[in-house]
Amino acid sequence: MTLPRAAICVLAGFLVSCSPEPSRPPSIGEAYVAPATLNVRQELAPKSPVSATLKHGDKLDILEYRRRFVKVRTERGAEGWTDMRQLLTPEQMAGLQHMAESVAQYPSHGAASTYEPLNMHFEPNRASPSFWQVPENAKVDVIGHKLAPRVQPAPPAPVLAPKPVPQKRKTKERQSQAKLPPPAPGPAPKPPPNWVALSVPKEEAEEPEAPKPEPKPAGPVPSDDWSLVRTKDGKSGWVLTRMLNMAIPDEVAQYAEGHRITSYFPLGQVQDGDTIKNNWLWTTIVKGLEPYEFDSFRVFVWSRKRHRYETAYIERNIVGHYPVQVSTSGDAPIFSVVLEANDGGLYRKTYTFEGYRIRMVKREPYNPRPEVDAPKSIAGTPAPPPANEVSLYSRLKDRVKRLFH
Repeated sequence: MTLPRAAICVLAGFLVSCSPEPSRPPSIGEAYVAPATLNVRQELAPKSPVSATLKHGDKLDILEYRRRFVKVRTERGAEGWTDMRQLLTPEQMAGLQHMAESVAQYPSHGAASTYEPLNMHFEPNRASPSFWQVPENAKVDVIGHKLAPRVQPAPPAPVLAPKPVPQKRKTKERQSQAKLPPPAPGPAPKPPPNWVALSVPKEEAEEPEAPKPEPKPAGPVPSDDWSLVRTKDGKSGWVLTRMLNMAIPDEVAQYAEGHRITSYFPLGQVQDGDTIKNNWLWTTIVKGLEPYEFDSFRVFVWSRKRHRYETAYIERNIVGHYPVQVSTSGDAPIFSVVLEANDGGLYRKTYTFEGYRIRMVKREPYNPRPEVDAPKSIAGTPAPPPANEVSLYSRLKDRVKRLFH
């Protein structure tokens, strides 16, 4: 007995109306937005409409993978596609927050400004995700420095393992033919008596073999100077050092003589008539791209007689490292620098600044603090998706079959 087609359609509609509302696609992973702003599009096409605009740190549910693109769902339920390289794993997001907390405890080596908007990166690498942008003419605190090679990051691991190629089954005829032994080969013909002379071409026999050119040695890998900076609202990240300009007054910066200023600190104030001027300590480096932070430090004092800055103390041809410490809470300012000895060891030299005199008062070995905890390199991708889920249409079809049976 078969039911009419109209009855089947009514029964299917009744089952659909009785069944609960179709659930949203299940989540197969979590991720966080890496850049400052991110547009999620409805389809993979670049000109597809934008379904949502997200900001750094927003949590997303991963729904589907297609090569390096992922379909995500926001906390408000909007779904769309984006590039996987614009996302951070939960471990990377936790590492970024931990880095910000660690950097908050470190002293500043001076404020720096930018001439144009500057991207803050997750790691000291140009290809690392940029999660924040420093506005033009905004100031940031310089915390650390690192010389990093300019290398391309490793490509991300494949999300899905390649499917194994199915092996073709042999037919019974091929199997039976393979069991039969091949016929015995006949005797091979004898080579001619002058086979050696015939095998060598005349050109090679007359001309000697040219020597192979030696491979050229690989050139040095280019590197970049990166600075770890901290914004006023507590964000921390890596920026290119050459894009920063230390915000020391121009009447002092004019004495840099082409050297790059890497840190500066005020050393008390001087009253000159109605104006108040600061004494300054700065560190400089000649050309940069070195694994250390400065090769000279200098103390400037304001001269009441000449109404200009003059050098009270300078030390050149050194290898200096962060951190530089300054204290102005006592009777006389005190500052200390970390220098590298000829044997490679580090020691800290402490100086006092009394009037116009600079005097060293202490020299002791220096044990550096652990490096600022930085998040791990962006490697790997979220967990691969599970097996395909059964669609609503398939479930409805199976339910109708079971009902009729």
